[in-house]
Amino acid sequence: MAELGNFLHAQLPLAAGDAAAALLVLEDGRYLLQLRDDLPHIWYPGHWGLFGGSVDHGEDAVAALRRELREELELDMADAKLFVSFEFDLTPVGLKKYFRAYYEVPVALATFDRLVLREGADMQALPGEEALALPRMSPYDAFALFLHYRRARLAGSRPA
Repeated sequence: MAELGNFLHAQLPLAAGDAAAALLVLEDGRYLLQLRDDLPHIWYPGHWGLFGGSVDHGEDAVAALRRELREELELDMADAKLFVSFEFDLTPVGLKKYFRAYYEVPVALATFDRLVLREGADMQALPGEEALALPRMSPYDAFALFLHYRRARLAGSRPA
């Protein structure tokens, strides 16, 4: 895995904006994760995260997610269900409010076998506990993944 050099020491400006990300859930319950490239101009370089990306001005979040998944994995997303959305209010530091919407996207194992990684250093399909135990994961993606993986607990019910 990449050193924390770009994460801690990069000086290039980071663009903040609306984003959509996918909780890609395989038929067997594993989550598909991306090891982000170690590039100084991106958020959380060299960290594991969920696939997705920026929502362009005037673009719908689902359309953005569909575009990003096609670009990053050659995945033609058939179904996406909004799971959670976070709002980041950066107005106190002179920026705007932004959102990051997370969609649950089921992926058949046959489809997973045909995916082609076009962006990122690596991808892995991991059970929830292993994914959440990764040493370097983007914090907002980790929180969304935790909420999804432990959704029964958060609803006050006991897992089956």
